[in-house]
Amino acid sequence: MSMKSTKVKAIPVRASAGNYAVLCEAGLVGKAKAAITGLGEFSSVHVVSSPKVWNAVGKAVGGRLDIPRAGNVHLFDDAESAKSLKSVEMIARKLVRAGADRKSVIVAVGGGVVGDVCGFAAATYLRGVALVQVPTTLVAQVDSAIGGKTGVNLPEGKNLVGAFYPPQSVLVDPDLLRTLPDREFRGGLAEVIKYGVIADAQLFRFLEENMPALLRRDAKALEHVIRRSIEIKAHVVSKDERESGLREILNFGHTFGHALESVTKYRKYQHGEAVAWGMMCAALLGREVAGTPSKDAARLVSLVRQIGPLPAWPDIKPRVLLDAMRSDKKARAGKLRFVLSAKLGTARTYEGVPEQEVQCVLRCAPQFLVRSSASMEKFDG
Repeated sequence: MSMKSTKVKAIPVRASAGNYAVLCEAGLVGKAKAAITGLGEFSSVHVVSSPKVWNAVGKAVGGRLDIPRAGNVHLFDDAESAKSLKSVEMIARKLVRAGADRKSVIVAVGGGVVGDVCGFAAATYLRGVALVQVPTTLVAQVDSAIGGKTGVNLPEGKNLVGAFYPPQSVLVDPDLLRTLPDREFRGGLAEVIKYGVIADAQLFRFLEENMPALLRRDAKALEHVIRRSIEIKAHVVSKDERESGLREILNFGHTFGHALESVTKYRKYQHGEAVAWGMMCAALLGREVAGTPSKDAARLVSLVRQIGPLPAWPDIKPRVLLDAMRSDKKARAGKLRFVLSAKLGTARTYEGVPEQEVQCVLRCAPQFLVRSSASMEKFDG
């Protein structure tokens, strides 16, 4: 796959509440104030971030946005365990005390947790105020900041309370990834792999050929895969904003992944790591349910393993994971549904997947997936 210039002015996204654009360009943060000013007149600008993120990028982002006073920067814990209604209330109260009104704009600066929580706060504060996403992690840049899905977790499961609330704009600057810890960066590559599996076999091949460069954070390779991932996400959510059909393919690997996050109380895995495990499980399940060729399943497992070591599979019984999957928002009447890929570059939802097949994968995963993917043929037999 040839790698053309990845510099792009705008990737359009259609939404019922108003179309918006994703801007993706190295150094874009330097133009953030102009980009936000171009959206309209706002009475005040309020940044929502986390202490960790703001310490890393606050000078670059805050200086460029020209925030008038420190009271307009609102920080909260961005751990997955803090993705809760309590955090939404805290942000809303901070906004009240800072004088944010209906003509204010909220700028979410951070990863997926910041974007999801801040997005839900923006959707509900004064019944909705303007939102701009400035994602600072790879997962957020290619996935969670795009598409208007906001929400928080409950003890019973992930993202069970939320709203569809599109931003006014998404500003993606790959340069912000320079300060991203290695573990978070590698986890983000799992979401990029997902796009290759579900929608673009050429992207998948590019990842196979260029993973070492990506792990070195080579600027050209990285900007290329970020842009292509955004294009795929924008295309899918523009066709299916509220996840009534096509958009479900974006959940490839997520049914397993969300269950792993939930049963470990969001403390063992970063989201991308759980998705990485989930995609490998989906490869095994696809082999049994969707007829995924062994070669494709092996390539997927091999590519995921290249992103680096993952936290170990939890010492939890398959039945507990199955119960968590029934609470997943994609389940219907307690029946399991999975996004599977019958062939690299395509995916769809499979209804009524037999529980015994899922249990087989859950029993095999911790042993099988630590071996070389070359042993996929043995699983096939």
